[in-house]
Order: sequence, then structure tokens, then C-alpha cells
Amino acid sequence: MKAALYLIPVTLGDTDIDRVLPNHNRNIIAGISHYVVENIRSARRFLRRSNPDIVIDDLTFYTLDEHTRPEEVASFLAPLREGKPMGVISEAGCPAIADPGADLVAIAQREGLPVVPLVGPSSILMSLMASGFNGQSFAFNGYLPVEPGERTRKIKQLEQRAYSEDQTQIFIETPYRNHKMIEELVRTCRPNTRLCVACDISCEGEEIHTRTIAQWKKAKYDIQKRPAIFLIYK
Repeated sequence: MKAALYLIPVTLGDTDIDRVLPNHNRNIIAGISHYVVENIRSARRFLRRSNPDIVIDDLTFYTLDEHTRPEEVASFLAPLREGKPMGVISEAGCPAIADPGADLVAIAQREGLPVVPLVGPSSILMSLMASGFNGQSFAFNGYLPVEPGERTRKIKQLEQRAYSEDQTQIFIETPYRNHKMIEELVRTCRPNTRLCVACDISCEGEEIHTRTIAQWKKAKYDIQKRPAIFLIYK
């Protein structure tokens, strides 16, 4: 097996792994003993689901999250520098996308170490696919500001870009604030602006709806505390 930094996608929820991840990923996992992960507990659970024969106690884990000191990150790549394959596992979806794993990948690229992205679910791309919006020009904006005034200004800015640049604008929110986000979008955006809300992507209970802001104003919805992604377009 090639010594490389393998970026291993994770299911977006309790979805059956066979639905969203190819067998090739399991074969790769079987050959890796060193992992850089966002959360060791959930990474162990995912690895057991992927490969029931795996001996978890034989694996080495390094935690990379928002609390990891920058000077620590480069040291995590020591096994790869010695010729051993390594894996990167996020909390959900694809590593290094809206994820601290990007810092590790950047170091590997600077050092000329091989990086191999594996196929798996991405809520950003899957929501864009289902939205009916522009899939040739789009921007992922992560989380919007929490402060109300700044949030309103940011929403207006993204809406303007959707019109002036013909570009789909994608962003996320903490699940318990989903309804507040929709309410803010309804208050702030033009009636004809289209909003897509994609909830529980690839999981049981998946809902993906594209409506104008005027239609959302009248719509009934219940997506509080459920993973969701938001897209706006002209």
C-alpha cells in the first residue's frame, strides 16, 4: 500500500456505510495504523463500522481540532515521513472541507508528501446538486456571523453576489439555530430570491426544498436541531 496521507470521508449521520462509501475505502482503512482525527471516540466508532475486524487498540490516534496548538500539527505527520500510510478522519463528511484537517494537508503539500482524497459524501456538493442552482459558479461561506447586525449585512452581501456574479452562495448554521436562520433570510432577502434548505443529507428523513423567499415566508417546516445547509441564488 502506498505511503500517503489518505483523506477518509465519513457518513453524514447514521447512514448505512454501504450506501455512501465504496469498498475501496474499507481496503484503505485496513492498511492504516496511524490516524489524525477530529474526535477519537467518533473516529473509533466509524472505523469499527467500516471494518468489524479492525483491532482498535493497535491503532495510534492524533487529535486535530480547534484546540490543537499549531506547532503540534506538523509533528502528527512523523509516521508518514517514515514511510507509513496515514488517514485523516473528520467528524462528518469529507476531511479538510470546513474542517481543521486542512491545516495538516497544507503541511503535507508543502513537504511534498503524497495526499490521496477518497470518495465520499459532501453535504456542500450534494445540496448544490439537488438545489437547481448554478453549479458552475458557487461559493461556500461556512458559518455566518452570530451578531445580528453583522449577520444581516453578510446575508445582503451574499444575496448581492448571487445576482451580480450569477453565483450560488452556500453556508451552514449550528442546528439549534436553523429556524432563526430561515427567519432572518425571510426578513432580509428579496421576495424572488430562491433559498434551498437541505436537511439530513443522505440520511433517513432527508429533506431538500427550493423555494422563493416569498414561498418560505408561508411554508411550514421543522428542521430545528437537524444538520442542514443553506443555499441562495437569484
